[in-house]
Amino acid sequence: MINIKNDFPILKNGLIYLDNSSTTQKPVKVIEAIKNYYEQDNANVHRGIYKLAQKSTILYEKAHEVVAGFIGAEFEEVIFTKGTTEGLNLLAYSLGKNLQAGDEIALTEMEHHSNIVPWQQIAQEKGAVIKFIPITKEYRLDLEKAKELITAKTKIVSIVHMSNVLGTINPVKELAELAHTVGAAMIVDAAQSVPHTPINVKGLNCDFLVFSGHKMCGPTGIGVLYGRKELLETMQPFLYGGDMISEVTFEQATWNELPWKFEAGTPNLAGAAGLMAAVEYLQEIGMEQVETHGQELTKYALEKLSTVPGLTIIGPATTENRGPVLSFTIDGIHPHDLSEMLDKKNIAVRGGFHCAMPLFSKLVVDGSIRASFYLYNDKEDVDHLVKAVKNIIEELKKNSVAIDRNEITSGNLTEEQEIYKENVIDHYQHPKNKREMLECTVKHREVNLLCGDTITIYVKVKDKEIEEISFTGNGCAISQASASLLTENLKGRSIEEAKNIEEKEVFSLLGIPISHTRTKCALLSLKTLHHALEGI
Repeated sequence: MINIKNDFPILKNGLIYLDNSSTTQKPVKVIEAIKNYYEQDNANVHRGIYKLAQKSTILYEKAHEVVAGFIGAEFEEVIFTKGTTEGLNLLAYSLGKNLQAGDEIALTEMEHHSNIVPWQQIAQEKGAVIKFIPITKEYRLDLEKAKELITAKTKIVSIVHMSNVLGTINPVKELAELAHTVGAAMIVDAAQSVPHTPINVKGLNCDFLVFSGHKMCGPTGIGVLYGRKELLETMQPFLYGGDMISEVTFEQATWNELPWKFEAGTPNLAGAAGLMAAVEYLQEIGMEQVETHGQELTKYALEKLSTVPGLTIIGPATTENRGPVLSFTIDGIHPHDLSEMLDKKNIAVRGGFHCAMPLFSKLVVDGSIRASFYLYNDKEDVDHLVKAVKNIIEELKKNSVAIDRNEITSGNLTEEQEIYKENVIDHYQHPKNKREMLECTVKHREVNLLCGDTITIYVKVKDKEIEEISFTGNGCAISQASASLLTENLKGRSIEEAKNIEEKEVFSLLGIPISHTRTKCALLSLKTLHHALEGI
């Protein structure tokens, strides 16, 4: 297996970083490339005649060349963006201009929000229809349904290559063939796949492919849109101004040649230097070796996690056509709570919906823990994760018994028990006032965008007092216990009092230390209440 942890300064403090699907850590080579750019090469590109501007221009164009070679594209076919999200929005905007009422867009049920929402907006504007290719019980795309959904009405097929939740690697070539048979454009969201596996865009037979630098050891704020040259030449730019312009008069403007046609404004030059360094770093290791490392680590993690009681993997059970992304749930522990408990043990994982709410709705699962691996992770990291999860489960079992026996007292709690302290766990497992109120004076719903927790507050008012109050929702122990405690405390109080409740009162009701990352969870019910009362 690859052993390169020493290349990553942030890992030298013992951090076990397992949130690589979100973003990856940066090796010294990338950090130095960005530093060197600002120290030695900083100037704007393409317009300056002086030597420094020429030097910066050469570096920037070389970055395009290196990235193009990395994915098997031509120089003109590689456009630098802010990231995958901007690339998908660019495509939705430009390709969407040609859509007409009744035209169809084919997506999958496992898409990231960034590959759903832009198409929703375009579909609403143009009167187009979105069709979703379903997934099977094995967390694979249903190809038979795909053949039924992709028809002569289909103009765009946009799919994720590797799911950021399931780890599923989709059959892009087969789907591209289906798309091209009916004359549809084939778009691939490769944000998760490009960092882990060798990619050749010509071999995939896709028309467009997008990915982000920060998920492959590069910096944030830079990504890549690949597009077939003949298609890019016909497309309308997404942004206007700066380097994408060839000539401007008072009456009109003409566009620059590819790829600059789609790169308006001053580009992220330092980001380009960092991305090029990241690509070169991965090439030095070898993408085949990166892929093998990920497969071996995934197989090991699947085996080890299967020994954890009450743990359910969300995704394919084997490593076949599967990337190093493992999402799972544990009976009786909310993902947000488990994520915080693991953080206290210096293990970074992601808890929540992972920007894939429709998928979790389809699966009827209230979020998950996601452990995602990269080339600097090893089997020891997996062992630490599994051991920590087992210890947490055991501590919470002891906590539950202690609560039943009334043996827990303040100041005598483990870190795990602090989160699931007596009053919190009681209001989480047996919430007060958790019901829908049909005959209410006001109601309001809020979502914690950080993790997906939801709260709806219902208030019935009589003589400027809260006669009745209730809530519905789902989420972590802290958000749901907070709603239960707050609603119980508000009965009979005046509307004016309720409007003036401060954050410190909610923290006092919870009675546990609230970390910075959980503040929004704790205060979600208060935020919802205040919005509900605005009209009274």
